Amino acid sequence: MKLLYEIQMITVLIPCYNEKNTIEKLVHKILNLKNIEIEVIIIDNNSTDGTKDILKNNLESKVSKIIYNDTNHGKGYSLKKGIEAATGEIILVQDADLEYDPNEYEKLIQPIKNGYADVVYGSRYLKSNEAKVLFFWHTLANRSLTFLSNMFTNLNLTDMLTCYKVFKSDIIKKIDLKEKRIRI
Repeated sequence: MKLLYEIQMITVLIPCYNEKNTIEKLVHKILNLKNIEIEVIIIDNNSTDGTKDILKNNLESKVSKIIYNDTNHGKGYSLKKGIEAATGEIILVQDADLEYDPNEYEKLIQPIKNGYADVVYGSRYLKSNEAKVLFFWHTLANRSLTFLSNMFTNLNLTDMLTCYKVFKSDIIKKIDLKEKRIRI
């Protein structure tokens, strides 16, 4: 029988760039979650659309930490800064555009809690109760790249390009992330 992984807190990293229309709503959804102790770290990648003003005026007092990049370094750079600042036993990456619902966190962390995984990727393609509308060419490209990745790694991912990624903190903190742009 697998040992259960002890979780006191999860860290939610939110890399954002020009997300003035969604960032506040997303943070409120996360903060309203029940049964999960959450540390929220937002990494602003030098937004130019007013996102910074929303972060400073409306969210700084509500979240654990906000990191402001001095220039647009890229999502990979932002995640690296967030990982360095994270204190939770689990680190979850949540994009700021509301494509993914924070109510899914419990499903995402369950394999780690149960001792079955060190890393969990979300998927837009697994069966659920909802039908999602996805662009045809984007889906075809993603599935092709996922197929190639699975072929070379001997894994069985369904959505390699998902933005929902969950890690045991001690695992991801050992990896020296070099990619600064979106290809992380």
